[in-house]
Amino acid sequence: MYLTQPLHKSLRESPGATATVFGERRRTWAGFVSRVARLAAALQAQGMQAGDRVGILALNSDRYLEFFYGVVWAGGVINPVNIRWSPAEIAYSLDDCDTRILLVDATFREHIPAVRQQSRSLRTVIDLDGGDGDGALDYEALIAAADAAQDAMRGGDDLAGVFYTGGTTGKPKGVMLSHANIYSGALGTLAAGHRPDRAVALHAAPMFHIGGTGLTVQVSARLGTHVVIPQFDPVSVLQAIEAEQVQETFLVPTMIGRVLDDPAFRQHDTSTLRIMLYGAAPIDSSLLERATTAFPAAEFIQLYGMTELSPVATLLPGWCHTSEGRKAGKLHSAGRPISTAELRVVDPSGDDVPVGEVGEIAVRGPTVMQGYWGKPEQTAEALRDGWMHTGDGGRMDEDGFLFVVDRLKDMIVTGGENVYSAEVEDAVLQYPDVVACAVIGVPDEDFGERVHAVVVLRDGAELDQDALFRHCSALIGRFKCPRSLEVRDELPLSAAGKLLKYKLREPHWQGRERRV
Repeated sequence: MYLTQPLHKSLRESPGATATVFGERRRTWAGFVSRVARLAAALQAQGMQAGDRVGILALNSDRYLEFFYGVVWAGGVINPVNIRWSPAEIAYSLDDCDTRILLVDATFREHIPAVRQQSRSLRTVIDLDGGDGDGALDYEALIAAADAAQDAMRGGDDLAGVFYTGGTTGKPKGVMLSHANIYSGALGTLAAGHRPDRAVALHAAPMFHIGGTGLTVQVSARLGTHVVIPQFDPVSVLQAIEAEQVQETFLVPTMIGRVLDDPAFRQHDTSTLRIMLYGAAPIDSSLLERATTAFPAAEFIQLYGMTELSPVATLLPGWCHTSEGRKAGKLHSAGRPISTAELRVVDPSGDDVPVGEVGEIAVRGPTVMQGYWGKPEQTAEALRDGWMHTGDGGRMDEDGFLFVVDRLKDMIVTGGENVYSAEVEDAVLQYPDVVACAVIGVPDEDFGERVHAVVVLRDGAELDQDALFRHCSALIGRFKCPRSLEVRDELPLSAAGKLLKYKLREPHWQGRERRV
């Protein structure tokens, strides 16, 4: 399996069909592949060799798709940078996997001086929007001056991407995914979801996420059309669906709610939508009722997984979202494993637990990551005997449906972003008046979970939540900073001195079947 395979197929079967749409800019498959091949040559001319990492810090665009395919066409490895990170976090991710070339757009151009100052690896910056005179190269000028490179034809177990996710020790971990990992995940998801060929698909969720990569490959594998908007906005989504007759998209439940709540909703024709993929959180029954009424022709499909699984492990099909599925009690499940993933629920010894009992979700198959970049101990902890231990607690019913009930590892998922408590606690504890801190996830109507800090202050100190937020946002991405705060005299500890976070979480999640 090689990720550029659909590009070669497109040149044989539909070179004149529309490949990408971004605003007024439209490219055929022939035009898109030509630009990909010339970008590959330009990257090689800047010193990129086979296996080298190339980063991007940008909003969604057709050029993001060119980056993805251009890097792998050149034989390189993509490093999509989280746009919500601080310059220090960006620099860390570049240095961690020795990323020397970074593409950046105008939105994040202002970060580059700080990133250059803090990064040891960064050598070359390519500006997607024309350069700013600060040593950045002009993206379009590079492509215009380059002759098309031959496809390096890397594939199979060759590394294709390093995708950074939160770190349990406070530093992000680079998840290493091969060509076969990513392609297997896409094909398995397509097989489980029965989605049509040559579909027109909308990219509205951030493309730096592995979910964005997954959707990219799923659309390209069917020679579909990629419709791209810079970032999620309800009106932009509605306008794109109507103007381009979009048939499928991926949104998190919060986004679906915002689209339905927007006053412009009734002003746009969304009747072409056939597939609504969603994930990162279960969908509320009342929101589902509104959504299925608003999009009567659309099949709703839930995806559960993680970056380490490329990224889908299970899929909840459309029929489970109907009245029949709800009566069968499947709506609150995460579905069944896709065809390229095998799933078990295990106890701490790695043995299967009985049907209906809660254990840790473990997954095996060609979608499982190669490991964490430069972190052999954390890789060994996660990958045991070929199984990826997810850190999520779940149970299986007698029909093989997975129900995710809790999170065993110390992680919060807020608005689709993974936040590990350790990195937030490390930032909070650098605030002068805080002597102890525990960070937990609590329910949030808009984001699924909210980052909540429980702190102990120095004697006589008073804490300004806004000041703490500003302090944290200088160290970590704003989405990781505590959105709510609780001051206590002490934190609950076991007899052995271990922090008992479950006692902090319990009051917030009481009465809920699913505690994530």
